[in-house]
Amino acid sequence: MTLVASGRSPVSTPAEGKTAATAKAGRRIPKLRWGIGVLLGFGVLINYFDRINLSVAAPQLKHQFGLTDGELGWLFSGFFWSYALMQIPTGLILDRFGVTRVNRVSTFFWSLMCGITALATGFGSIFGARVLLGAAEAPGFPASAKATGYWFPRKERALATSIFDAAAKFSNVIGVPLVALAVVQFGWRWGFAITGVLSFLYFLAFFVFYRDPSKHPRLSIEERDYIREGGAAVEGPAESGEIAMLGHLLANRKVWGLTIGFAAYGYSFYLFLTWLPNYLVQTMHMGILKSAGFATIPWACATVADLVVGGWLIDHLLARGYSETPVRKTVLVAGMLLGLAVFGATLTTSPVWAIVWISIALSGLAAAAPVGWSIPSLIAPRGATGTIGGIMNFLNNLMGAVAPITTGYIVGATHSFTGAFMTAGIVLIIGILSYVFVLGKLTPIPEPAV
Repeated sequence: MTLVASGRSPVSTPAEGKTAATAKAGRRIPKLRWGIGVLLGFGVLINYFDRINLSVAAPQLKHQFGLTDGELGWLFSGFFWSYALMQIPTGLILDRFGVTRVNRVSTFFWSLMCGITALATGFGSIFGARVLLGAAEAPGFPASAKATGYWFPRKERALATSIFDAAAKFSNVIGVPLVALAVVQFGWRWGFAITGVLSFLYFLAFFVFYRDPSKHPRLSIEERDYIREGGAAVEGPAESGEIAMLGHLLANRKVWGLTIGFAAYGYSFYLFLTWLPNYLVQTMHMGILKSAGFATIPWACATVADLVVGGWLIDHLLARGYSETPVRKTVLVAGMLLGLAVFGATLTTSPVWAIVWISIALSGLAAAAPVGWSIPSLIAPRGATGTIGGIMNFLNNLMGAVAPITTGYIVGATHSFTGAFMTAGIVLIIGILSYVFVLGKLTPIPEPAV
């Protein structure tokens, strides 16, 4: 078969020739990219250990420092105020300086801030440490989304994204019992000290192993061409400049449809992330260790749903020729609809049924989440994935600040989680409407005029 008959240009570069020769020889494409995906997943896993340790230690902190439910809500939210406010600046910095440099600095400082929390002496010092931790961890998810866009072709993007997104859920499966054991056996300070050490170990791993594709010494020509030809994001900053790109994106309907929808997901996610152990202790009358064991069940279900539905299933359907926008948006909306199972938890006093309803809700939300995180790299103009991820994650994590506080005051006023769960369901409905009627097709946004 000639090159013309096969639909290729009769002129090829040496790299293309080598790729063709490799294909003819039947050799398999190397899989360094999946190692990078797992590395990013470990980063998010450790990142979330740092977030959940406070929720596990909350009963001891409440007793030792005489905190109210409202004050606990403020402590739970302290991380998210700075984390949210840093998202858009972080996105601009990522698009300007790249994943490698920014994430090295970020991982070092977040390990430091987590360790410092173990030395806190009261409400003010804990709150301050959590605010600094939030600022340090701000690049985490946008950097992972940007790196995934660099390292994976579009047809593998869902599963690759689900690896780091599922790690956020799986952190509760192993992190909550780990931190709970440390807190019960040694006191709440050890919960923060252990996660600080784990964070520093991840900093060392990222420093040694991560590079962008263009600079990675172990990336083969075959795999590089496979990634590029599959529609990977182009490395480098936006030609129009970061500030001009930000204004362009803030005026775009797709960006707002994605942002509002993902913020609605974030409200429920962060409600459960911060308050689920305390809900089981306060409403279901469990001890810290027992509540930690029960809390792992919904998060384990969410991890599986994230990887299988939000990751593998989407890539499988796209490989079989189904249209990209209907596939991704169907999973996105269906997952959010399942999130409305949170209403069911308001109708029972049984711990078992409460966990069933919460497991359904979190599984649906988890299936939708990696789809949301894959969208920035799918719709972004060149050099703008980090900025879209930052915009999206800003409002998402603003909900991470609002949800714990709102929940704290509702629970404090009513002595029940019913109103808190009802509020989460209403916010989800708003997000579903945004995804359906505002987001539109998942096609690239045109670049701004230079």
